[in-house]
This record gives sequence, C-alpha cells and structure tokens, in this order.
Amino acid sequence: MTDAVELLTDRTRPAVRLERVLVDPPPVVWRALTEREELRSWFPSDVIVSGGRWEIGAAITFPFRNVSHPTLTGEVLEVDEPQTLAFTWGEDTLRFELSPEGDGTRLVLIDELPPDSAARNAAGWEQCLDRLVGAEPAGDGWQPRFERYAAAFTPALGPQQGRPA
Repeated sequence: MTDAVELLTDRTRPAVRLERVLVDPPPVVWRALTEREELRSWFPSDVIVSGGRWEIGAAITFPFRNVSHPTLTGEVLEVDEPQTLAFTWGEDTLRFELSPEGDGTRLVLIDELPPDSAARNAAGWEQCLDRLVGAEPAGDGWQPRFERYAAAFTPALGPQQGRPA
C-alpha cells in the first residue's frame, strides 16, 4: 500500500488529491466504490443512489451514522466503469480514478472543496482509504494527520476547520 496527499491549487476551487495502490484489480475496486454494502465498510456516510443505478444526473443522499451530522445530498457527474466515478457530496466534488497497477489498482481520489476544509478532509479521507484497503486506522490517527495538513495548507488556504462537533 502506498499513500500520498497533495494540495491542488491550480483550479477554480482547491482540492486534495489522495493516491493509493490497492491489491485488487479495477473491477473489484469499482464495486467497493459503487455498491452500497461495500461502501458502508469505508465511506464516511451511507450512500443512497436514486433508482439504485450510478447514472449521470442521478441524485444521491448521504445520511451519516452519527445522526447529529446533517444528511448531505449530491448528484452523479461522471461514470466510466471501471475507470472514473465523480459526484457531488454536499459542497464537495469527489472524483475517483482507477487504473491498473500490476495485478492491482492505482486509486486517485480528488476532493474539490471549500478552502477551510482541506486539512480536515485530507485527514478524514486518509482514514477512509485505510479502511478501504482493509487496515483499521488508529483511533487517534486523525488528529496528527489533521495537524500536519493544517500546518502545510494554512499558508496557501488560510485557517483550517477541525473535526465537526
């Protein structure tokens, strides 16, 4: 497993780019990105696609397990199985790119987001991608990651929001 996080500031909105190499081939990883039961094991919320099909324009609802967090909504923007999946997630736009890497898959996640969310989301997505590859992140693993990204991203983007209440 390799992981990397990069801040992208060369676009209309800032984004964080995360990359992992997974042992499974793209069709298996695709299912982890698009099947509701698979998503439950690693994505931070439930993912309910209107009509149950990933089609451009389909509405998505993202209820969180923690009921104090508001439910987000989104829309499917791009589907090119098993290479590209993009959708909105509240204020963010998530883009997943899959490419063969040996017998496995190189996964790139790009999260376009509000500037003050970059450190929080980078740390959170790292935890989620840990779960996707079958590694349970340490209970306190989010905070050191967040602090590292906040220190790195604040000069370019301004103060960073911490973990939601």
